[in-house]
Amino acid sequence: MQKRELYSLEGQKLVRGRRTCPRCGAGVYLAEHADRFSCGKCGYTEIRKEPKQEKPKTEKTAPAGKKKQQK
Repeated sequence: MQKRELYSLEGQKLVRGRRTCPRCGAGVYLAEHADRFSCGKCGYTEIRKEPKQEKPKTEKTAPAGKKKQQK
């Protein structure tokens, strides 16, 4: 994820897309996981009430002409 994806402009105001850490204060944001929010600096964690909807994973296939190595 790039930094420009974390912010947006609404009119003349900058809007932050992530929640801030209540312990660390402004400038430290919580990482979004499927089932929780967590701070990488102090370890603060909030559990989500409803899990985030995950995108369906597509199965990756090997390129044509190459075989998967068997163990």
